[in-house]
Amino acid sequence: MASARIFVRVAGLSGALAVSAGAYGAHTFKLSDADDYLKEVYGTANRYHYIHTLALLGVPHCRYPLMAGSLLTAGMVFFCGSCYAHALLGNGNVRSVTPFGGMCLIAGWLAMVI
Repeated sequence: MASARIFVRVAGLSGALAVSAGAYGAHTFKLSDADDYLKEVYGTANRYHYIHTLALLGVPHCRYPLMAGSLLTAGMVFFCGSCYAHALLGNGNVRSVTPFGGMCLIAGWLAMVI
């Protein structure tokens, strides 16, 4: 299915962003004055970003690739994005969407099963 292959391209872009964010975290953010908790939040965001980028590569092989890919992509944006923003900005208000992102990630994995 041609439309499912778009998620391979999304995975490529997401992977490039994950590597860039990882490099920033390792070489700049880690050395910043941010407290250890925020550095841990950033690391969690980056780890989940990598893992779910790889999951996107499997999306074209499942029965409902548009659903699975959309849920995984939304989950990465809301979960990883809110964690990155919280760590970088120190503003806890952005974390209000984190649980929604986590639920999208879970639903995305389950969508790959059906």
